[in-house]
Amino acid sequence: METPHFMKAMVLEAAGSPLVQRLITVPHPDDYQVLIKVTACAICRTDIHIIDGDLKHPKLPLVPGHQIVGVVAALGSQVKDITIGQQIGVPWLGYTCGECDYCRNGQENLCDHARFTGYNIDGGYAEYAVADHRYCFPLSDKHCGTFGAPLLCAGLTGYRSYAMLPPNAKNIGIYGFGGAGHILIQVAINHGKSVYAFTRPGDISAQAFATSYGAAWAGDSTETSPQLLDAAIIFAPVGELVLKALKDTIKGGTIICGGIHMTDIPSLPYQLLWGERTIKSVANLTRKDGETLLALAHQFSIQTQTYIFPLEDANKALDNLRLGNIDGVAVLVI
Repeated sequence: METPHFMKAMVLEAAGSPLVQRLITVPHPDDYQVLIKVTACAICRTDIHIIDGDLKHPKLPLVPGHQIVGVVAALGSQVKDITIGQQIGVPWLGYTCGECDYCRNGQENLCDHARFTGYNIDGGYAEYAVADHRYCFPLSDKHCGTFGAPLLCAGLTGYRSYAMLPPNAKNIGIYGFGGAGHILIQVAINHGKSVYAFTRPGDISAQAFATSYGAAWAGDSTETSPQLLDAAIIFAPVGELVLKALKDTIKGGTIICGGIHMTDIPSLPYQLLWGERTIKSVANLTRKDGETLLALAHQFSIQTQTYIFPLEDANKALDNLRLGNIDGVAVLVI
């Protein structure tokens, strides 16, 4: 597959500034990498945290984007199990050392030497991207286009959060119902769970969105849950919601903080935590998470709600996500 010398890309040149469209050199894959002609790249709230400076020390200049779907255009010399023309997906986790205690113990998501797509490694807000083939996922025809891109982070983060819940949790709260929530709820309902969706106050659109995907109830995050919850997952980056979720859960309940960034959790009375409630965080993902989630997506015919933007409108798409104007996932189409 012949590739050009230059490509269009949306580039972050300084934290806190808008992305700038540039014409840059098409990257060349190293021994273990593949070159991907990008079809689509979904936008994640993590991208906003990187662009706005909440997550420190990104590679600069940086091409953001870590929910990449595309076609393999070239292979590194050590790539043996992927072919040119194959549909492939690229997630947030882009590299691990394979040698530290975390990697050896099946916790590669915690690797101290990990590198991440669209943060330490240029990502998919561009016509082409390179990625280590060992951290990519082959995609089925059903999930190789724009509808599959959200599975690669929104889906993976949601699934990892969900997998950390006790298996017997029946009534589950989701605080911040959007990209991850609308994918996760499909898995949970197929497993016989009831989901209660909490949105920012007055966000009627998001509440209707949650209900349309089968939520047993949807309402403001300020409202008391109509049903005591066995567990809760917080996707909104709002630390105060940890206290709210603790109030809504039963004794022995589990609270999962599913985001990479959250505002400070306020001081809490011990009585809220007492009763053997637990609070956990989710950090990144493993390749096993990806394999499991993609299998479930095929098994349950998971659908994604996407809003399409051309590459050059990346800043517009990011602003819409910041303002909460997107129920689902914004996707850049290249």
